[in-house]
Amino acid sequence: MKNTFNFIRQSRAAFIQLIDGLSLEELNHISEGFNNNIIWNFGHIIVSTQTLCYVRTGIRQSADFVQYLAAYQKGSKPSYTVTQEEVDNLKKLALSTIAEIEADYDKGVFATIQPYDTATYGAVLHSFEEVVLTTTGHDNLHLGYAIAQRRAIKK
Repeated sequence: MKNTFNFIRQSRAAFIQLIDGLSLEELNHISEGFNNNIIWNFGHIIVSTQTLCYVRTGIRQSADFVQYLAAYQKGSKPSYTVTQEEVDNLKKLALSTIAEIEADYDKGVFATIQPYDTATYGAVLHSFEEVVLTTTGHDNLHLGYAIAQRRAIKK
């Protein structure tokens, strides 16, 4: 799992690098053919990973602890202009939340989880290792969307 967590950190660092190369206006821009923007995709991976790891597994009963949940949860779309302060906070959360999940994994918090069916991938996840593997794919799916959105902006 150490390698998987390292890969997640590297992928998120690549996403942060993409964000750092764009203006706030570009991060908030919704290009034709898209229903969200680059910063939404970034925020979405942060809130999704936390809810998948803690709430869907039955470890926590509520997602109240997840910052920005309403703004970036599945089914949401950009409804306001994100500020630089929020961008900076999301960049910190992208890495700190993974460190927290890894620390909890190392402490055995996820030793027993409630299996659940993923709507996106149509698979039942039976172990926390499967959850983390799925969130890794989900992170990179949204990084790919963000790269496509950057291309649309930088034509």
